[in-house]
Amino acid sequence: MTINKWDRLAARRRKADAAFKVLGVVTTVFAVGVLALLLGNLMIDGLGRIDWQFLTSFPSRRPAQAGILSAWVGSVLLMLTTAGIAVPLGVAAGVYLEEYARKNWFTAIIEINISNLAGVPSIIYGLMALGLFVYGLGFGQSVIAAGLALACLVLPIIIVATRESLRAVPASIREAAYALGATRWQLISHHLLPAAAGGIATGSIIAMSRAIGESAPLITIGALTFIAFLPPPPFIGDFPWLSFEWLKSPFTAMPIQMFNWVSRPGTDFQANAAAAGIILMGLTLMMNAIAIVVRHRARRRVRW
Repeated sequence: MTINKWDRLAARRRKADAAFKVLGVVTTVFAVGVLALLLGNLMIDGLGRIDWQFLTSFPSRRPAQAGILSAWVGSVLLMLTTAGIAVPLGVAAGVYLEEYARKNWFTAIIEINISNLAGVPSIIYGLMALGLFVYGLGFGQSVIAAGLALACLVLPIIIVATRESLRAVPASIREAAYALGATRWQLISHHLLPAAAGGIATGSIIAMSRAIGESAPLITIGALTFIAFLPPPPFIGDFPWLSFEWLKSPFTAMPIQMFNWVSRPGTDFQANAAAAGIILMGLTLMMNAIAIVVRHRARRRVRW
């Protein structure tokens, strides 16, 4: 190939790069613009409705007196249950698949299924939870059934994040630990998990931020749309000072409350739904911000 042909080929590739860059900028500006428009519309409709009375009142048939107390308390309990189940199981499964499991056809099938499960629609998890947890195990329409459903939903995300974080640890750390006589568990507990903690925490928080906005599994298993009471408190005055009765309690959550208000006629209920949406989006953005901070601090702490 002559020099002129090389020059023409390089010029075409530079033009293609420039065109792709322009396309990327236009697409990004369009997406951010649409998101800003939606957020602005949400703020206009619901920002004036947010006050202390809205946060501390139960749902009501009168839109001016309705609040989200039972909804946000239910969301908090659901997140505690989901995190308590999904994070230990997900991290343990990720460590086992990455460090202990033999590389054969069986583990390959498990890994492929875990990757595919991360993309399964949430309504499928709701149907599974309805048959297994609500009717099969007899948990009923309770916090524990919903927490297990959401835990199954985010479990593949945590497993994949754990494995990717462990893979990111340089091989030299493993070799140095084995050279000093460390066992496999000592390598994992003393070196790999501390080094991968930032990535694991980031993946777990992002998984929780997805779970907090899910409504399809909760509707499927029968979450109530009108609850004028709170679950029993987790702390009591007598020994052992902890109570798990709240796990058996009926529940509602922020997405369910929004769904209920959106389905009602009248602009006042629409304003309530917009206000609840602002709070839910604020919680999601806060969780994503925490994930970014955790990842940044972990990168600063780990020096390879």
